[in-house]
Amino acid sequence: MFEALTGKLTGVFDRLRTRGRLSETDVLEALREVRLALLDADVALPVVRDFITKVRERAVGQEVIDSVSPGQQVVKIVNDVLIEALGGAGVVPLNLNAAAPVPVLMVGLQGSGKTTTSGKLALRLLKRERKKVLLASLDTQRPAAQLQLETLAKQAGVGSLPIIPGQTPLQIAARAMETGRREVYDVVILDTAGRLSIDEALMAEVKAIRDATNPADTLLVVDAMTGQDAVNTAKAFNDALGVTGIVLTRMDGDARGGAALSMRSITGAPIKFSGSGEKLDALEEFHPERVAGRILGQGDVVGLVERAAEIVDEEEAEKLAKKMAKGTFDLDDFAAQLKQLNKMGSIQSIIGMLPGAGKIQAALEASGKSNLDQKMLKRQQAIISSMTSGERKNPDMIKASRKKRIATGSGVTVQDVNKLLKQFDDMTTMMKRMNKLGQKGLMRQGLGALLPQGKRPF
Repeated sequence: MFEALTGKLTGVFDRLRTRGRLSETDVLEALREVRLALLDADVALPVVRDFITKVRERAVGQEVIDSVSPGQQVVKIVNDVLIEALGGAGVVPLNLNAAAPVPVLMVGLQGSGKTTTSGKLALRLLKRERKKVLLASLDTQRPAAQLQLETLAKQAGVGSLPIIPGQTPLQIAARAMETGRREVYDVVILDTAGRLSIDEALMAEVKAIRDATNPADTLLVVDAMTGQDAVNTAKAFNDALGVTGIVLTRMDGDARGGAALSMRSITGAPIKFSGSGEKLDALEEFHPERVAGRILGQGDVVGLVERAAEIVDEEEAEKLAKKMAKGTFDLDDFAAQLKQLNKMGSIQSIIGMLPGAGKIQAALEASGKSNLDQKMLKRQQAIISSMTSGERKNPDMIKASRKKRIATGSGVTVQDVNKLLKQFDDMTTMMKRMNKLGQKGLMRQGLGALLPQGKRPF
């Protein structure tokens, strides 16, 4: 979601790096551009002022200006201040240091993704923390809200408080905690009602629930796409309730990113989690240093590796590696790889975790491929599914008439089928070259040796 901000900051710092020496004027001019970029990204004005002041104090001095790489030094200072603004190095985990069942209170406006986030958090606690979790909907305002949470509980494989019509939110909260104690649950997640806007009735209700349940964590769920409105919402809830943590949803959207940079400074509460996508496993711990790296175009390779490690089946990956080494990789294997890639999330979110993501995105836009998404992966999977077992094992047998049948069966064009076959052919050619060259040959000739003859850069 930081593409625009990343692009502007990368431009500023690229210009600084190209200069052998920096004057104080150079640094101040760069900071003016940084200030404008932050304001354009919808970062709150007080946060921008504080940010620029901190960077200026550290960057304008002989130690930086006279250093061997002053441009890089300024980038490091900006990175350090960004991490501070986002909450400091390291994650702030969910507070589970209380007697079981531990109450976790979810608050926020209607439409922020609060109920879905409750389901995601329950699944995370079950899978990663091995906790027995009970979900309880206290939302008597929105039609079918309790049924929605009940459905999410079934999908996550956690407990759900039985629905008793006519009870008040306070009565439901009391029953949830009693059920949690009686049935030996570790955590009880209380999903409160939201409103379209902040009002006295909403605040009075959540205050009463907070006082009655004494939650270990009060998590405010806000939609990062709403920009400055999200910051205003967070301030209002924090002033009234004293929230202990924030969950930013829709972090995979195309918002300007200002909400994430403003939250900690405005509320004092740490961002504990970020959500991206509707899938129940799309909830991640918030790592300030990784987000700072993404904003500055340095990517989040560690996060990408962690996500891949969660998704990829180690045994299957080993089998695939052996098939690659033998040169027996076929379209069934290719389809399996597409399925794994699809599980990792949107292609845009994966690109966003790579170093130089802004430049990669710019290159995609220049080539007319900026709209890469899961539909492309699903289309490729549909094409392979429309092939016979023999065709998947031996793609060379797929000629004109077979291509027409496959295209019709998968709802695509013959050109789409040709593109997939070409992509597969390029991949297998590269694998054969890797196998033929071996490790020593690859080190001697470089990666250019893997490219097709007509595409080598020498």
